[in-house]
Amino acid sequence: MMLSSSRVLCHQGRILTRQSTRRITTSSKSTSLSIAIAAYTTATASILLYNLHSSHDVTNSSHNNYRAAQCSAPLGGEAVMLSPKTEPVTGILFPRLCNGMTLAGCGVRVKWGFVKVYAVGTYMDSLAMSVIKSQGEKEVKKALLDPNYPRTLRIVMNRDLSIDKYTSAIIEALEPRMKGQDLQSLEEFKKLNPPVDLIQGAEMEMTIRGDTLLYKNAVGGLGQIKSLVFTRAMCDVFYGEKAVSPTHLEDVLKGVKEL
Repeated sequence: MMLSSSRVLCHQGRILTRQSTRRITTSSKSTSLSIAIAAYTTATASILLYNLHSSHDVTNSSHNNYRAAQCSAPLGGEAVMLSPKTEPVTGILFPRLCNGMTLAGCGVRVKWGFVKVYAVGTYMDSLAMSVIKSQGEKEVKKALLDPNYPRTLRIVMNRDLSIDKYTSAIIEALEPRMKGQDLQSLEEFKKLNPPVDLIQGAEMEMTIRGDTLLYKNAVGGLGQIKSLVFTRAMCDVFYGEKAVSPTHLEDVLKGVKEL
């Protein structure tokens, strides 16, 4: 009986040991599972917080960009696209704005009575002309002959032409008007034009401000001439009594009133 009891106790001990082991194993698994769930929950929460934070940053960034765009936008309402003006004889288009100035008028340069060499347009400083334009045509003509009233002359070729013929024609028009003064500036003007013949559609710009002529040649090169004699003569070439393009001068006189 004692032996049997010992076996029973031993057997029960094994059972208890197995049950304890199972409980410990089960407890460990539960603990591991709890830790895993907690880690997953923490990671998920972190991701959600990060996404919310990033979304907030993107929203703020977009809002700041929008505000910056508003701050950088010009005052006075939305920009208005102005349609270009067509020179009627050549059909060449002139944008309404050039170098910050407004188109006053355009016309055609005719040589030998029938060759339409180029179209030319004048852009004036509206503010500078605001008082003059109300004083009648005589005062407007005087202002056009005065280089102290800023303007840009934009020339667009209507046909192919050698660069020598182009520069020679302008120099021939300038020289008698300069009356023997600052004639070296004529050679300077010639040098501002590279030895590349002009093709139809080629553009040149001459911006006159006092004694300074800023020149942009047909290939985009920039240069300047400082001579009040030269700029006065250039004004007379295009706005004087014997202007090289009467249609241009006529249109400018009309357009100045509308600046």
